[in-house]
Amino acid sequence: MVIPQHIRNLLKSLLCICLFSAVTVLYAQEKVDALKLYRTGRSLDSAGRGDEARTAYSDAINVCLAELKQNPRNMDSYTVYTWSLFRLHRYRETINICNEALKLASDVRIIETLGEAYFYVNDYKESLRQMERYIDMAPTGERASVAYFYAGDIYRLTKRYQKADIAYSAAVHLEPSNSLWWYRLGLAREQSGNKQSAKDAFQRALSIRKDYKEAADGLARLQ
Repeated sequence: MVIPQHIRNLLKSLLCICLFSAVTVLYAQEKVDALKLYRTGRSLDSAGRGDEARTAYSDAINVCLAELKQNPRNMDSYTVYTWSLFRLHRYRETINICNEALKLASDVRIIETLGEAYFYVNDYKESLRQMERYIDMAPTGERASVAYFYAGDIYRLTKRYQKADIAYSAAVHLEPSNSLWWYRLGLAREQSGNKQSAKDAFQRALSIRKDYKEAADGLARLQ
């Protein structure tokens, strides 16, 4: 039986559509898998299973590299890639890849990761610049509270205590259940001489975490 040419052309077109759909689905699954691997790493870290967490982060990086080979402008892949590098404490590499990605687009997720990475290599000036950049671009973003916290830490470590107070206060306003942040706010206020407000912050830290020794010690210093 001879198949007419127009039928053969139609079959070829349908085959191409099916192949394209299959590749698209596979690629989408790869993207989900990279994020899933990263989140698995976070869960393992929280459970104290560090070796397994590092394996999950490394696997996430490999998936992201494969995605970026297919699409070098995939900002979702760059995001999970840099998150995973950061969790592996590969801060210099995180900085390099973040800066590479930001040449393509000003993605706030990568800007915030870059700010954190600079903090851990003690480049406070550049870390603060990136955190402020994130806050300007995403004042109510998912990581806004974290950005304010890092800004507060930088101001406190560089002895700019009033600015630290403002930044930490913004952080706890956005995320009031974080005992560490209240404790750091107390330290900044104590250093700037605001005794009563420092006591209030230490007390808030203790109300969240009753066994917080450092906060209890801070409160005792101010009695």
